[in-house]
Amino acid sequence: MKNPPNGLPPGVAVSWTPEVHLNLNVRGLTPSPTVAINERSNELLANGRKIFKMGLGQSPFPVPQIVVDELKLHAHEKDYLAVQGLYQLRQAVCAHHQHALNVDCAPKNVLIGPGSKELMFILQLVYYGDLIIPTPAWVSYAPQAQIIGRHIHFLPTKAQNGWRLTGDQLERLCWKDPSRPRILILNYPSNPTGMTYSLDQLKELAEVARKYRIIVLSDEIYGKLHHTGSHESIMQFYPEGTIFSSGLSKWCGAGGWRLGFFVFPECLRWLLEAMTAVASETFTSTSAPIQYAAIKAFQQNADIDRYLEQSRKILAALGKHLAAMLQAAGADVLAPEGGFYLFPDFAAYKPQLQARGITDSVEFCEQLLEDTGVAVLPGVVFGQPREELTVRLAYVNFNGSQLLGQVCKLKADEPVDEQFLQHHCQEPLTAIARVCDWLKVL
Repeated sequence: MKNPPNGLPPGVAVSWTPEVHLNLNVRGLTPSPTVAINERSNELLANGRKIFKMGLGQSPFPVPQIVVDELKLHAHEKDYLAVQGLYQLRQAVCAHHQHALNVDCAPKNVLIGPGSKELMFILQLVYYGDLIIPTPAWVSYAPQAQIIGRHIHFLPTKAQNGWRLTGDQLERLCWKDPSRPRILILNYPSNPTGMTYSLDQLKELAEVARKYRIIVLSDEIYGKLHHTGSHESIMQFYPEGTIFSSGLSKWCGAGGWRLGFFVFPECLRWLLEAMTAVASETFTSTSAPIQYAAIKAFQQNADIDRYLEQSRKILAALGKHLAAMLQAAGADVLAPEGGFYLFPDFAAYKPQLQARGITDSVEFCEQLLEDTGVAVLPGVVFGQPREELTVRLAYVNFNGSQLLGQVCKLKADEPVDEQFLQHHCQEPLTAIARVCDWLKVL
């Protein structure tokens, strides 16, 4: 008998040591914390525990009915579409953003993908440069860079400054090596803080980015959930170096649909073409029925406008109220300006927590879940020091369909007040009340 192809004698088994064969860049990598907390919450629920799911940032609102109806109409679409995306959808994306954000774009400079997360990964893969991440930051930016093997610069921000990156910080990082290729990820309204940038702050960052030819990946996935509907993009101040990133997951309630897009300036078309080449060898094209349905989401429509207005009204009122509850309990937290997150710091309770053996944000979240059933994420997974007692709360644990129906009954100038929230948002209010009560008895 001939020896088998692996060169071993017959009957000799191969002994695998898994960690030896893993790429060095993924050793020690664990599942995304947002996914993990959701799975753990579901497991506890299945075991009969009362759990308040405030870990995963998934929109509580339904996909607008006119978009759902459009998906039904196109469920039969079965052909592979162009790698770059359905042309009519790219047209709709451009028209929408020219109208909403006053930014120039052309369909040839739009890339559609199965979620903006996948596009972010491919961008880092094709562009050889350092990644600049202001912290606290969304949990997947750094792991993606780690997988690819990119160098990461974390730029810590502070609550006193609204958790915002400043032009001075960016300048201090870049001036010693001005020609080094870099990508700055700018996410606003922010996950995890709920804060955003003013026009002057965006202009300041744009000036520094232009000076050092930094590529800005402007992650504006929560832009349409700016609580006053007045989101502005840095793309208008630095058009030649900004890649605009968004999708359907947050503002359209369609996380599971997995549709995201990048808008490139003409001068970065070479980068789009490189990403398209990689996409052709990986995901091939984004789901055809989803792309056809998404056209409706980006067309001007009174139903979509009303849906967004009501969603913002709910999120603004609820975020402000929950922040006030936490502030009254002694937490340091800013009322959010967009999205559906709060990022409180419980440093005021450090002595009491230490007395119970709780010395960092991970232990804080584990004990909070055990004692109260409130599931949140520790600040350390967003890039904060482990010993800092920050956590992220996603206040999305309410029935979005039901709430939109109730808001429809309000008059145009009638606010979503505390009485409305007490009646219709019991789950998040109860969860935060449990956190506050837990703090009192530490």
